[in-house]
This record gives sequence, structure tokens and C-alpha cells, in this order.
Amino acid sequence: MKRKGVQFDPKITLGALLTAIVTLLGLLYAIFGTELKEFINSPKKQPLKIVGQDGVDMMLIPAGEFQMGSNDSHAPDNEQPIHTVYLDAFYMDIYEVTNAQYKAFVLANPQWQKAKINPKFHNGNYLSHWEGNTFPTGHGNQPVVYVSWYAAMAYAEWAGKRLPTEAEWEKAARGGLSGALYPWGDTIDKSKANYDWNVGETTPVGRYAPNGYGLYDVCGNVWEWCLDEYDADFYASSARQHPFSGGNLENIISIFTSIRAPRVLRGGSWDDPPAAHLRTALRSASAPETADSFRGFRCVKPIKL
Repeated sequence: MKRKGVQFDPKITLGALLTAIVTLLGLLYAIFGTELKEFINSPKKQPLKIVGQDGVDMMLIPAGEFQMGSNDSHAPDNEQPIHTVYLDAFYMDIYEVTNAQYKAFVLANPQWQKAKINPKFHNGNYLSHWEGNTFPTGHGNQPVVYVSWYAAMAYAEWAGKRLPTEAEWEKAARGGLSGALYPWGDTIDKSKANYDWNVGETTPVGRYAPNGYGLYDVCGNVWEWCLDEYDADFYASSARQHPFSGGNLENIISIFTSIRAPRVLRGGSWDDPPAAHLRTALRSASAPETADSFRGFRCVKPIKL
């Protein structure tokens, strides 16, 4: 005697299974999508430190979200509102670019030498403290100054890097801390940074302790050029992921010599008072041709997955 069992249609069963799998994957991505992206870009996949083609050590800045901006008692309107930003992992120069490193660049690129640079790429002060292609004696390990945004962009291109976006700069400068006034916390003294004329000029890179990501002098010594166009109201409408002001990032890099809009500067310098200019969230700007004794730069290198 044959027993009659429940009959299954294999086509219906397979279809239902596939639908359930797709639904589950969608649910998992909705819950863990950001964490998954961070894992893909995590330090497990990349070395903590690399050496750029210009011979400069670079530290890994991990992927993830951070809180950008400030609402502390010193914060002007252009630092508000505080907003969440997500960035992929990238590498940043451990130190500001030095005179010795910049000399290697101008020797390899004569069009950027003091005597040959196009006048439209500076304000008349380009490398004004150098004698020809020679920097001041004993200053090889101090950050290069009297360099315009154009010159910084040209160096970065030569080195196979680029200038940091404003968001990349702030995330890196915070060193993993959230809401702190400075890269190391909420207080500052002259043992932590070069500022407020406590030395009277730039100091050799690396003299002061690094932040949590292993970066030196992100606060004080010299202001650092960023890639972005300055927009005082940018935070009110900036993208949550990879914000950039002033157009398409790749396009700006490709046409940088024709850019005329003011560019972002970050970090404060050796002559700035701490409350006013050395806070991590502080935003400043200048015309791209500006070159003086307070401005320098460091570079970043995106990670290609």
C-alpha cells in the first residue's frame, strides 16, 4: 500500500529560497554595510606605514566615520554644524614637506625653481628666503615655507600623491579623538607644539610628540594647504561621504594651474595664538598664489582597492 506524501514543486522551492537569500543579504547590508566597507578598507588589508616615491614616510589613516566641525566656545559659524563624515582609508605624510625634500622637487622640475616659476603661480614671495635653489643653512629638516598652493600641488603631483581634502586633513589631525580641541586633547602648552612665537620661527619636523595616528606637527609650525576651495557655508550642505568643496576632485587636480578661487588652510603656525588658530576644527583660507613664512603642506595618497 503506497503512502501519499506532500508533493513539492522544485521550481517553487528554489525560487523561494533564492528570494529569501536575497532578502537576507539586503537586510545584512542595511545593518552592517558601513562596517563591511570599513573592514574592506581596514588596516588588516594595508600596511600601517609606507614610503612614498619621494622617500617620505606615510601613515595609514583608517576608514570610518568621524565628527567634523565644532560647537565649542571658540567656534565661528564656518565650523558649524558638527556633522558625520565617512572617508575611505588613505595614507598621509608623517611630516610636513621639508626644505630638503622640496629642493629635490625643484631640481627635478626647473619650471618650479625660484628664478623660473611663472609669476602667476605666486605673489612675489616664492622661496624668498632661499638663495637660488639653496635653502637657508641648517634648515633642511624644517618645513618648506614661502610656497603657494600651486607649488604644493605641483610637488604632490611629482611625488605621486595629492594634497589632502579638508575632511581628510581634519580626520587625520584628530588622531582618532572625538570632540577634542587639539590633536592630543583639550589643553595646550609649549611642550606640545610650535605656536605663538614661543620659538620665533619654524622648527624641525618631528620635534614634538605625534598624534594618535603617528602624525607630527598637525597643530602649529606651519599652516597646511588643502585641496578644497574655501566655502564658509560648506558644512551646511556637504556630503556625508568624501565631502569636497569646489567641484570634481579629479578635475581640480588636472586643471590646478587654472584655479583662482581661495583654497583651504588648516593647522595654524608658529606665530598663531592657540585659542584662535591651533584648534583642530579651525578653518582658514587664502588665495592660491599666496606664499609667506607661515604656510607649508603635507600630502596624502589614496588607497586603490
